[in-house]
Amino acid sequence: MTRANAVAWAGGASYLLVAGLLVGGAPRASGTAHGVGSLLAVSLIVGVVRRTPLLALAMALFGSTAVVVGTPGSVHADLSVGYQGQFLSFLAVDLVLGFIVATCTRRASIVAVTVSCSVQLLVIAVFAHGDNLIVNLVIALLATAASCTVGLLSRERREHVAALRSQEVAEAVTAERLRIARELHDMVAHSIGIIAIQAGVGSRVIQTQPAEAREALRAIEATSRETLSGLRRTLVSLRQTDLGAAASEPSPLAPSPGLADVERLAAATADAGVRVDVRRSGKQRPLPADIDLSAYRIVQEALTNVVRHAGTERCRVAIEYGDEELNVEVVDDGRGATGAGSARGFGIIGMRERVALLGGHLSAGPCPEGGFRVAAGLPLPAHAGVAVEAR
Repeated sequence: MTRANAVAWAGGASYLLVAGLLVGGAPRASGTAHGVGSLLAVSLIVGVVRRTPLLALAMALFGSTAVVVGTPGSVHADLSVGYQGQFLSFLAVDLVLGFIVATCTRRASIVAVTVSCSVQLLVIAVFAHGDNLIVNLVIALLATAASCTVGLLSRERREHVAALRSQEVAEAVTAERLRIARELHDMVAHSIGIIAIQAGVGSRVIQTQPAEAREALRAIEATSRETLSGLRRTLVSLRQTDLGAAASEPSPLAPSPGLADVERLAAATADAGVRVDVRRSGKQRPLPADIDLSAYRIVQEALTNVVRHAGTERCRVAIEYGDEELNVEVVDDGRGATGAGSARGFGIIGMRERVALLGGHLSAGPCPEGGFRVAAGLPLPAHAGVAVEAR
């Protein structure tokens, strides 16, 4: 038996001892004194209430009934004060009853309320007389109803908090799934688009231009390896999260891509037949990881759409580091309105979700002079660069 259990059962035994002392050790005390003493003594069975509430209710009913039966006012009819005070001990029963209603099953609560009411009303009916009978019956019913109401409110509040917690967990899971879906889409769609184009080029020139076909195969191999590495990092991260190892062990994963990798992304896009002109302006500085990754993914998805839909050989990427906002723009001179058809897929939807999560703004659509333009503005926290460098 643990120390806490020993203390709890010792408290229960002490409560029964106190009830016995109130009945036999203070025969001349008034019924009010007995009732108040029994009510205070219920604090001794708090440990039993937390562990076995129904047993605690039985103990409280036994002790309270013993105090009422053994009170001098229950025997001497002329002591009318005893009739009013002796039933205070049943308030201890009501306290335990409220805890049962709040924490136990509904079936157990109904049984506890039924037994408690039956015992209290029976004892009051036997040991109260005249006007005291009606008064004490009403008080007993009101006290029981009040304790049950408080217990029900506590139960509903606890269930409501549990429901809110479950809803938060479900929303967090959904948000994480959407984040993973965006990451996989941006990673795979770009790479598969480049691989498809390079494979098509290689199949057409393999007989006439073996060197060109060899270069296409090299680009396919490099892109495939890079994509496979990214997928492996994502899967390992998910597995570590499931096992709870991510919080306790240092992660061996490579850092997430950012705007520093745009030139490498442009080189891969050039291998797919679209030359990318990257221009940077403003004071370049380290950015928060979420903003840096989101900006990179926006550029990646925009270039994927250029490769797959624009039908052009060149485009421009402009990155502007402002004091309060990071602006990213991808413009091509391709088919324009036809390229907007990609908005029906998940690419531009994923861009909008990323920007919305960071409190920024995104515009995507055909240009008046032709081509297609994607522009995003991501707000920067104050002193973002300083904070990142310090960390």
